[in-house]
Amino acid sequence: MLHILFTALNAVLPVVLLILLGYLLKQSGFLSREFIKMGNKLVFNVCLPCMLFINVYDIVGFSAINWDILLYCVIMLLVIFGLGYFAAVLTTKVPERRGVIWQCTFRSNFAIIGLSLAGALGGEEAVAVAAIVSSFTVPLFNILAVIALSMFVENGGRKGSIREILLNIGKNPLIISAALGLICLGIREAQTALWGEAVFTLKQQGKFLYTALNNMKAIASPFALLVLGGQFEFSAVRGLLKEIVTGTVWRIVVAPLLGIGCAVLLSGSFFHCGVNEYPALIAMFGSPVAVSSAVMAGSMGGDEQLATQLVVWTSLLSIFTIFGEVCVLMMMGLLAV
Repeated sequence: MLHILFTALNAVLPVVLLILLGYLLKQSGFLSREFIKMGNKLVFNVCLPCMLFINVYDIVGFSAINWDILLYCVIMLLVIFGLGYFAAVLTTKVPERRGVIWQCTFRSNFAIIGLSLAGALGGEEAVAVAAIVSSFTVPLFNILAVIALSMFVENGGRKGSIREILLNIGKNPLIISAALGLICLGIREAQTALWGEAVFTLKQQGKFLYTALNNMKAIASPFALLVLGGQFEFSAVRGLLKEIVTGTVWRIVVAPLLGIGCAVLLSGSFFHCGVNEYPALIAMFGSPVAVSSAVMAGSMGGDEQLATQLVVWTSLLSIFTIFGEVCVLMMMGLLAV
């Protein structure tokens, strides 16, 4: 049991500690408001897009994809997305907060802590499954997040018009980078199909560009967490308590119950889910809300303070819920840690 608890701690505490460091640096005056504002823009427009592009491009190939588990994850993500709308609407009447709560219900921190968590729970085979699932679901996270954040906030006198939502999706840097990653992956696959091997890849012939993008990917997570910590305010908790509780419960309790619970019930009947797949499901449905959710909320007119609070509290409390999920799956013989 202690091993499981330490696994959860090691997966989530690095996130919490970097947020805490950012908070302390801001409180001490080392980080200014202007730096945090510009840091947000850098993370959203440059660092995170580079990370997402590399994650998608690094897929081994379409032939390595377990389409059953991928399809299940996409369907369950859409189900949670649909249910999350009602949670957001029933919780608050403030438009800027509704989209943030809705985003929190379905958008997990798969891109940052998901792979390390899956690896700690299931080894290299589990990481391979999680990497493929994240490459397709993380771009979907971003598309759904744009929809959620656009639905309630007025933009140009219109609130969530189809045209505005499509424009926001089309110009979102994270979605653009994921699309470019899929295009480059498709080109690599086409070369292999035509000539038996890829004659040009970023990793070999374009290594200078791949290395530069990979370096930007490496700083994306820690820098985003530092900036996030600089925005955190304990004084805001009281005024946002209902929204924080709703978003946190949905993210780390309701979502994993639906995503992992349905997999347990349906596995064997509609698709296969075993010891290599459950770690990926825990990483996707059980991890805290994505760090980029706060950055995106601020850039799209959502309540950035609420989004920041949700990242912090879901990260802290997910240590215990992940521990519980792992214990239950182990007792059922579905996970071998």
